[in-house]
Amino acid sequence: TMPRKRKLLAQISALQSKSSIPPFDGLEALNVTPDRDSSPKSSKYFMVEKKNSSHLELDFFNQPCISLAKSLLGQILVRKLPDGRELRGRIVETEAYLGGEDEASHSKGGKQTQRNTAMFMKPGTLYVYQIYGIHFCMREGAAVLLRSLEPLENLDAMRALRSASRKAPAKAPKDWQLCNGPSRLCQAFGIDKGFDQRDLAQDAAIWMVSGPEPPGEHDVVATARIGIGNKGEWAQKPLRFYLRGNKYVSVVDKKVEREMAAL
Repeated sequence: TMPRKRKLLAQISALQSKSSIPPFDGLEALNVTPDRDSSPKSSKYFMVEKKNSSHLELDFFNQPCISLAKSLLGQILVRKLPDGRELRGRIVETEAYLGGEDEASHSKGGKQTQRNTAMFMKPGTLYVYQIYGIHFCMREGAAVLLRSLEPLENLDAMRALRSASRKAPAKAPKDWQLCNGPSRLCQAFGIDKGFDQRDLAQDAAIWMVSGPEPPGEHDVVATARIGIGNKGEWAQKPLRFYLRGNKYVSVVDKKVEREMAAL
């Protein structure tokens, strides 16, 4: 019986050596351990893109001011808190400040001061003045102010930050009230003067990622900026942009929206 057994083993060995399909060990290929947790650990078949793969980089911010103000609509602002939580909000309202002849700009006439230094730094630099607002700056003093966000993640943390910024206790804001204005936005995202001159394209605590889909031209309302006082013709120029029909916008211009609907 022994010669017959050896002959059978030899035949099996020969068949295996001729096969074009290599032996497959499912557990080894997926790099998992045979216990209750059978989720893949490092298989190339289950790899996901790195988190920063969708970060908006310098080339996104390096565009004309009005174009950037419109392009920012629909993008996602991300703020990483010290405890690791991430706050996310969709940009729904912006304002363009052109510098130069723009009477409403902090850099009008090309004047550079200690306060507005960030406005003359590279595109994507943050300009935070006091607690009134956050700008994304371009060169030569142009900047885009974020006016409103649609809060998406960790809204409870945003409420806590808003509450901590108040001296007196107040009623907790509703979702649509969390970030509908430059000051509220900064409070809800924990953005203060310490963020001035940071590089949005490289900072580890604040950055921006692409939104799911950009709004169409018919979805964007262009109207006058808010709260710029007596600035002559500049007070009326349509340099504020917001997403029509979005309830998180700070101020709606019904007149302009009716004109758009009539077209």
